[in-house]
Amino acid sequence: MLPRWITYSLMVLATLALLPFACAYKARHTTSPLPRIHLLQDMDKQPKAKAQSASALFADGRAARPPVPGTVARGRLAEDDWFHRGLAAGQWATALPVATTPALLARGQERYGIYCSPCHGLGGYGDGIVAKRADRLQEGTWVPPTNLHDETVRARPDGHVFNTITNGIRTMPAYGSQIGEGDRWAIVAYVRALQLSQRSTMAAVPPDMQPKLR
Repeated sequence: MLPRWITYSLMVLATLALLPFACAYKARHTTSPLPRIHLLQDMDKQPKAKAQSASALFADGRAARPPVPGTVARGRLAEDDWFHRGLAAGQWATALPVATTPALLARGQERYGIYCSPCHGLGGYGDGIVAKRADRLQEGTWVPPTNLHDETVRARPDGHVFNTITNGIRTMPAYGSQIGEGDRWAIVAYVRALQLSQRSTMAAVPPDMQPKLR
């Protein structure tokens, strides 16, 4: 028979051996405002500099570094003024730099529905759900969206419309950071299709489709 002190010691050790499992069970089934215990940090916590933070590593004390002069980020060279800025020979381009295809118009319709229709409306008349909501609130600070069928907008070159999407105009914000250049041109193509649909004549409709419209 084992001495009493050995028996008690084994009982204490057995009890202590259960504590890690009890702690693990509690951690999985309870909530706490404190972060979980990380025995293996992996990449969950790593040294980094947050935006607008200070750093003693650099002479100017800023953690964020300015772009290196004369360099361009990968994929952002943007040499083509027509495609990237809507300019042709220093003037607003009067045509699209990409072919107008059914696929382009379908893409433009989709992107227009996501980014433009909330204000300009699906038909382009400035009657989107956001505009209607703002009109009902009557707060006095809302500027109605432009009717894309107005003659002023219709007369603007394609490059001007592209630039408006890119950089915004008056109270309309810029969408250049959200919509890629290709999708911006697709939206321009779709806007032109919308405008044409409201000013078209029967002669422009294919002959086999005319009886359906009459």
